[in-house]
Amino acid sequence: MSGGPGRPRHTGHQGAAVPPRDEILDVAARLFASKGVANTSTREIAETIGIRQASLYYHFAGKDAIVEELLERSLRPTLDKIEKVELLGAPHGTASPAALLYLLLLLDVRTLARAPHNAGVLARLPEVQKMPYFGRYQACRSELGEAYGRLGSQARAEEALVEFAPPPTAKPGTLNLGSMLLQLAEVVVRMRVGGREVTPPVADQIARSGLRLCGISSGRVDAAAEEAAPLIGVFDEL
Repeated sequence: MSGGPGRPRHTGHQGAAVPPRDEILDVAARLFASKGVANTSTREIAETIGIRQASLYYHFAGKDAIVEELLERSLRPTLDKIEKVELLGAPHGTASPAALLYLLLLLDVRTLARAPHNAGVLARLPEVQKMPYFGRYQACRSELGEAYGRLGSQARAEEALVEFAPPPTAKPGTLNLGSMLLQLAEVVVRMRVGGREVTPPVADQIARSGLRLCGISSGRVDAAAEEAAPLIGVFDEL
């Protein structure tokens, strides 16, 4: 490996306003999506950007590290907001469980829609699922599913379809509900593969579908979306 780390690019093709690390991720995501991870080398990523391979290794230890961060960016922004979302409800806040579920779904849809070159699709590749990091990614994804399960169960209970404090035997139902809500949000990945744009109205419809999945009536779905509207701005500022 020649040259010191972080040395200037020699034929850069994008504006200097793009941070080098983000540019590497953007180009890598595009190449991974079109060619697969195994068929893309760090040399090709560097040459596509117009930097030396040594400069790429200054930012990332290797290709696995790039894949790891791309997967993080398809999940972590939502995961980091869970606590703040739940604090908006009882006993700390006044937001209803249905509004909080709508809010979390909307935030998750936005995260997946903004992931560079649909990086969320990487999690479906067998070659990625064999990487050491994938187990940690799955654990984080399960954490998000558990949050969906909590809010979904609370919203369903508020609708008086189940008891507010379900017995322990109801826990698997909660987990299954969380998994279904998580998969609903992840429909964004398939939409992007098909070339569909995830517009704000589409994001709204996905979030509303999540509430209907919990048995929330149409009127209360509308009310929850309206209640969540002013809360969204809080997260836009983050």
